[in-house]
Amino acid sequence: MPEMRPPRPGELAIELPDQFDASLYFIGRIRTPWKTLAECPKSTSLRRDVEATVEVDPRYILALKDVQLLSHLILLYWLDRSARNLVLQAPSHVPEPRGTFALRSPVRPNPIGLAVVELVKVDGSKLTIRNIDCLDGTPLIDIKPYHASSDSVPDARRP
Repeated sequence: MPEMRPPRPGELAIELPDQFDASLYFIGRIRTPWKTLAECPKSTSLRRDVEATVEVDPRYILALKDVQLLSHLILLYWLDRSARNLVLQAPSHVPEPRGTFALRSPVRPNPIGLAVVELVKVDGSKLTIRNIDCLDGTPLIDIKPYHASSDSVPDARRP
């Protein structure tokens, strides 16, 4: 269940739709040292020294063929303990509330996390990685190769 908290001043919650539009398969779990939101880093860049394990469901082991050739991967994961109903949020690092889609907050209508992780080691259906920012046991949605030539935008603008 999501860890709910009272809205902060300036935040706005909405009522969510009665039913979902799609379904998906979790392909594994991410194992990290963080058991609570308070322990979890707010960004992948804050704990680059910590190793974590991606446990891929054995039925997908053939999908890992040649993954060891890559130095970095993009992980998409389901932030299953995040609230989903805020459209305006008041993070502590900005002076005014911002729209959910202008933030990297885990609180969003579809709580999908994204991280570019360093691949340290492959052992069967287990990947050792660095640069992750999710709670232990977070469901894994997908693994994609990271390509610096197409995934990096050095002159991207952000507030």
